[in-house]
Amino acid sequence: MEHTVVELKTCAEIDAMAEAGAVVAEALRAVAEAAKPGMTTADLDRIAADVLARHGASSPFLNYHPRWAPTPFPAVLCVSVNDAVVHGIPNDYVLADGDLVSIDFGATLRGWTGDAARSFVVGTPRPEDIALIEAADAALAAAIAAVRPGNRLGDVGHAISSTVHEAGFGLLADHGGHGIGRTMHEDPDVPNEGRPGKGMKLRPGLVIAIEPMVIGDGTEDYRHDPDGWTLRTLSGARAAHSEHTVAVTPDGARILTN
Repeated sequence: MEHTVVELKTCAEIDAMAEAGAVVAEALRAVAEAAKPGMTTADLDRIAADVLARHGASSPFLNYHPRWAPTPFPAVLCVSVNDAVVHGIPNDYVLADGDLVSIDFGATLRGWTGDAARSFVVGTPRPEDIALIEAADAALAAAIAAVRPGNRLGDVGHAISSTVHEAGFGLLADHGGHGIGRTMHEDPDVPNEGRPGKGMKLRPGLVIAIEPMVIGDGTEDYRHDPDGWTLRTLSGARAAHSEHTVAVTPDGARILTN
């Protein structure tokens, strides 16, 4: 039986979420285009904050304080470098040539929220990092293709896991996507692994954030940094993160953060 209660959005509400999503997409582009060796991750956070300010939007990340976190998140942008998978706190770390950077960003505009992430290499890329990023992006694309009425969350998770594992990579254990709307995290949970035909049925109006978190050596285990937020691969392998906010429509998936 399905016990999760989700809020289905109207077409007008999905349009409003797309406006928030456009702010997210603009910020991610601006950060990725500006990132270069010699910049700090705090510099990237300031670029993202400037985009929010220009649009009169607020950050669902700043001061977010879930039960498991020792302190509120202190920035508007997550910046996770190399073996950091997600939730990296911007600081005085200076980006170096060849760093693999994952950025995760959210925006709330007129009461609706968007959330997305992308990964890229600063400076000269290594072929194995490009392959890792491509696998994360391909897993996200496969999951979005599975978002259509009548399919189930298990189809979405299976699309992610099969794509990642066939490429020889691993998925961060115990983490996945989530529902999204008036707040950043709503029901349902959106696992990155699943069985086809299982789980909650997808219905028009459902809006979810889908986010593969991919580890380069095929492992899945992680550890927390002392800051209580940053998750690093236990093996030290590099990782990539890709995410979009996606609405289920009668015709299939609508990406709200591009």
